[in-house]
Amino acid sequence: SPTPPLIALSPPSEQRLVLVACGPYTTSDSLTYEPLSDLLQLISHQHPDLCILFGPFLDAKHEQVENCHLLGSFPEVFKLCLKSIIDGTRSSGCQLVFVPSLRDVHHDYIYPQAPFLYPELPKEDKQVPNPSPIPPSFTPK
Repeated sequence: SPTPPLIALSPPSEQRLVLVACGPYTTSDSLTYEPLSDLLQLISHQHPDLCILFGPFLDAKHEQVENCHLLGSFPEVFKLCLKSIIDGTRSSGCQLVFVPSLRDVHHDYIYPQAPFLYPELPKEDKQVPNPSPIPPSFTPK
């Protein structure tokens, strides 16, 4: 039998650092987002080119969410969470990609899920549906 031709793979022109994280970004006994703060510190030290962040950002299964012990509505708390992520990562120069979860309390529970609606998101960042491929428009810094 004939041997298949060899395919030469050229090395990428530059390495890219991609960070992937999955929520919830809170501890089970608090909605203070301490794990998210730790993640933002990691991003500021590592300077990834791309951060893909999967929800839940406000977990429907969290006891304080289930009991409605929040300081605002579900959409308001979600927007504060996203704002803290955006503000906390700007100095790193990374592109953010937000992927919803079926456990995001403020978002549709229908699968496949539409992207989040957050008009204040900077144009270099993306909101993608669930499921979704990595955005083809990713351009490193």
